Amino acid sequence: MPRPAWSLQGYQLIEPDEQLDLFACREVRLHLAARQLELGGHADRTLCGGLLPANPRWRPLDRQALADSRLCTNCLARLQAQRRGERPGWSDV
Repeated sequence: MPRPAWSLQGYQLIEPDEQLDLFACREVRLHLAARQLELGGHADRTLCGGLLPANPRWRPLDRQALADSRLCTNCLARLQAQRRGERPGWSDV
């Protein structure tokens, strides 16, 4: 059975810890990041374009996490756009 082109398995969830990263998100938000790095992409950024924390705590992405109120709305919007097959650029971040 062929695997669909888009899957939640292609992404990971970044959980904030007690010490928020000075250069990354300054709010207690969950962010999404692509599991596989893309050539020519921003490997050190979340889906919304924010910098990854220095020591991110990774968690597999599941449907339950998509309903979490702490999930970054910009990351979720980009995930939904990618699910529709759109490849939004980083210039509008």
